[in-house]
Amino acid sequence: MNSTDEQPASSLSQGSNLARWLVIAVLCAMLVAACVLGYLGWTSTDTSVPASGYAALVLGVVFSLVVGVGLMALVFYSSRKGYDEPAVLIQEPEHDPENGSDQAR
Repeated sequence: MNSTDEQPASSLSQGSNLARWLVIAVLCAMLVAACVLGYLGWTSTDTSVPASGYAALVLGVVFSLVVGVGLMALVFYSSRKGYDEPAVLIQEPEHDPENGSDQAR
């Protein structure tokens, strides 16, 4: 093989490497923007949150975690027990109308 055959492969990997870093940079920029907006939203008002508001926040977070953990446990349980297997059609035995019994007997 000559060097011209290997050059497109290396330029292709450089392009995918550049695209990967570009995606990471965009996601990091979005994370920083979300953090800045969250901070500005949190500090922009001088209204204090009452204790009942913090209690509701804690209860909401705990309830969401319990539901999430419970649903994930059900997913793993059903996967281990075989409930996630594809459905299989079980054919009914054919019925003989003359003598009233199944043909399989």
